[in-house]
Amino acid sequence: MCRTVDLHQAVLAKNDTNAVELRRTLDDRGTTAVNLMSSPGSGKTALLEALLTRAVAGGTPAAAVTADLATENDATRLARSGAPVQQILTDGLCHLEAGMLRGKLEGWLPGGTRLLFVENVGNLVCPASYDLGETLRIALASVTEGEDKPVKYPAAFGLAHLVVVTKTDLADAVEFRREDFLSGVQQVNPGVPVIETSARTGEGVDALLSHVLRAADGQETHTPVLARQHEKHLHHRHDTPSAAEHSHAPAGTPR
Repeated sequence: MCRTVDLHQAVLAKNDTNAVELRRTLDDRGTTAVNLMSSPGSGKTALLEALLTRAVAGGTPAAAVTADLATENDATRLARSGAPVQQILTDGLCHLEAGMLRGKLEGWLPGGTRLLFVENVGNLVCPASYDLGETLRIALASVTEGEDKPVKYPAAFGLAHLVVVTKTDLADAVEFRREDFLSGVQQVNPGVPVIETSARTGEGVDALLSHVLRAADGQETHTPVLARQHEKHLHHRHDTPSAAEHSHAPAGTPR
């Protein structure tokens, strides 16, 4: 009997199991995880530093984990906020997985942490497929990236609970067409809230933190338009094995 094993689906299934367990652990601790996804250079690190600084100043226990292929530059930068920060180096992997996050949090996450911000690897393709046990998934795009980002990356924006525009202080300089961007967002994710921000001027930072805190209290309930099953079929085709692995072992035989 020939059995085809889809390695990619197996990886996603393992990730989903880890995500469920991590979500349960965080819920038991009263911690809300926030998954931040964007392209490289979107300004999410600067915005996250501003968010952490506001949270710490306001007495909200917050922590962050940041993921990169290499260097601990972002962790060093985020630590300036006064919040506990950890770095995950993915060693070339284009996304963060729930098991990696779970392993980093074990024995480290301070007790009483209310908000855990997870800065994903800069990529709008791969991270969209991986549940990290988050309560809130945020897709970010800067005004410098153009107005068509949401329609070019429909899974990343279509699965978001919130969309954040960054670097609004540069909007006029780059002739950002705001209405076109917002139209694209609603095309892929009808009804999703959008918050416009600038880490440089502080615009929207308080509004974003307030939104996250409401989500932590269960008050923000937007349901993304795309189902996870649909998103899994759309993404990661580039790293799915070109030829499926074949096994002639009987069904149910351990491999």
